[in-house]
Amino acid sequence: MASDAHPDDDDRHWSLESLNKAYQQGYMAGLTGQANTPQGHPAEVIAAAWEAGWDDGHEQMLRQQKSA
Repeated sequence: MASDAHPDDDDRHWSLESLNKAYQQGYMAGLTGQANTPQGHPAEVIAAAWEAGWDDGHEQMLRQQKSA
């Protein structure tokens, strides 16, 4: 019996560890001034964690630039 893949199937395969890793990668990207373009995160929840990290990292980078 073949199983049909649904577009949201990737959203069911994540863990706290994968969310944390995506957040940290996004944070470092934002902190170093990289563009807000998550790479290789097909699941929306993982991409959202990456983007949240990027937002926080980018905000921190802007704070550091103001104080320099």
